[in-house]
Amino acid sequence: MPHESVILLHGLCRTARSMRPMAHALAGAGYSVVNVDYPSRSASILELAESTIPSALKSPEVIKSHKIHFVTHSMGGILLRSFLSRQKINGLGRVVMLSPPNQGSEVVDNLKGVALFQWLNGPAGQELGTDESSTPNRLGGVDFELGVITGDRSINWINSLMIAGPDDGKVSVARTKIQGMRAHIVLHVVHPLIMRSPQVQSATLQFLSSGRFAN
Repeated sequence: MPHESVILLHGLCRTARSMRPMAHALAGAGYSVVNVDYPSRSASILELAESTIPSALKSPEVIKSHKIHFVTHSMGGILLRSFLSRQKINGLGRVVMLSPPNQGSEVVDNLKGVALFQWLNGPAGQELGTDESSTPNRLGGVDFELGVITGDRSINWINSLMIAGPDDGKVSVARTKIQGMRAHIVLHVVHPLIMRSPQVQSATLQFLSSGRFAN
């Protein structure tokens, strides 16, 4: 293939280590991979996006790329949406978001006033509610090639009690959707481990290469 790179953005309270299985799968398929680490609990979504994505775009693997793809987990997708709402990425290819809270999460609605939740999740975590003023809902639809993969299996029944409809323990299936996306698929996986699933890795590779998921 022409030289193509993939930038990985992990989720809230995670590190680049969580995305290593996905990075390995992408590298095995011939992509140059930049697995970004960023301090997800330290700042707002806007601040994290502006401090993280430009530096990733300056990576040697990305600079020499014909196409720049993204694979994000959870809040990483909101960072990318935030960045792209203000700036264009030349050579942007396709984007796969894994369980993104594209319309927010009811878990945040219920727990954002709790001191422990605030401490664990930082400023960005407070922005991920489902109300109209939340960051995901203020960003609007997308105008890039986006495929969303989410799960319908939960190992956190307490969180699931707060969420309407099928969910992955953090986000409802319905709230991962966003206007303008090209494809959406639900697999039987859980939120924190979605990137480790071979089925998810296969679907990710399929969308990056073809812009669709298999039926």
